[in-house]
Amino acid sequence: MRILFLHDDIPTDAPPDAVDAVVQAEFIGKVLSQCGIESSRMAFTADLSAMRKRIAAAAPDLVFNLVESVGGAGRLIHLAPALLDAMAVPYTGAGTEAMFLTSNKLLAKRWLARGNMPTPAWAEINRGRLMAHGGAVFPAKYLVKSVWEEASIGIDDSSVILAAAAETLESEIKIRRQQLGGDAFAEVYVDGREFNLSLLTEGLGGCEVLPPAEIKFVGYPADKPRIVTYAAKWDESAFEYVNTTRTFDFATADRPLLDTLSDLARRCWTVFGLRGYARVDFRVDAAGCPFILEVNANPCLAPDAGFMAAAANAGLSNQAVVTRIVEDAR
Repeated sequence: MRILFLHDDIPTDAPPDAVDAVVQAEFIGKVLSQCGIESSRMAFTADLSAMRKRIAAAAPDLVFNLVESVGGAGRLIHLAPALLDAMAVPYTGAGTEAMFLTSNKLLAKRWLARGNMPTPAWAEINRGRLMAHGGAVFPAKYLVKSVWEEASIGIDDSSVILAAAAETLESEIKIRRQQLGGDAFAEVYVDGREFNLSLLTEGLGGCEVLPPAEIKFVGYPADKPRIVTYAAKWDESAFEYVNTTRTFDFATADRPLLDTLSDLARRCWTVFGLRGYARVDFRVDAAGCPFILEVNANPCLAPDAGFMAAAANAGLSNQAVVTRIVEDAR
C-alpha cells in the first residue's frame, strides 16, 4: 500500500501552529513505517489543476489528509477533500461536507442549535449590523473569536470582553477581524470548566468516545480568563503554556457529567457526518450545564496532542489509532 500525506504548504517563516501539520505527517509516517506501509508527503496548494496532476502522478492507494488551511486560509480547508472526491481517491478523515460544516464556526453553531444541542449564544456581523442568536443578552461577557481559523489563532486574554451593549460588541468584533483571519464573531463566555472529547472511528460508521480530558488552568490569577489562548497552545515560554494542563482523572461525582458529554460528542459524530477521527470541545458552567464550543473534524494527531493522549489513556497504541483511521478511509 502507498499512502500520500497531504498537508499545508508551509513557508519558511511559518508560526508553530502551521508547522504542526508537518510534525503530524512525520509522526504518522513513522507509525506507518513500523507497520510496513510506504508513505510520502505533498504540500497542498490552491492550484487545483496542478494538484490534480501531482496527486495522479503519485498514484497513491489512499491519501492521509492533514490539510488544515490552504494558502494560510482555514476557510479553504474543504478544497482538499473536495478535490479527492472529484478524483475518486480514497482519503482519511471527514468528508468535504463535514469539513465545511465544522470549519465555519457560525454554520456549525446553527447546525447544533437546529439539532437541539447546547452551544453558547452568539452574535455576528451580518450586512454591517450585529445580529444576536440563541438568546444573547447585554451586558454580558463574550469571547471574540475567528469564524474560520483553528488552533486558537488570535485568541488572548483581551478576547474576553464585557459588552455593556450591542454597539460595544459590534465595535469589538469589527476591530478584531483582521487578527482573527478576516472574519470574527462573539459567543457568550461560559465561565467554568473546559473539556475535550476525542472520537475515533469504530465499526461501520460508528465511533468510540475516548476518555474525556479536562483542561486545567493552574495558578491562574483570579482576574485572568480561563481560556486556551494561542500562547497556551504554542508559546513554550508563556505562563499560559506552562500552567494550562490536561487531566484524565476525575472524581466519581463527575461521572454523570462525563456521560452527558460523551452522549453529546457521539451525537455530533452523527449530526455532522464525521469520519475517521474528531474532537468536540465543551465548556461547563457553574450549574453543571454543558455547552459545545466547537466540533473539530481534523484535530491534531501530533504525538503530544490531546487526541493521541486520549487514545493512550484508552490503552490504544499509536499503531492501533493510525490503522483504524487508515482502514476507515473512503
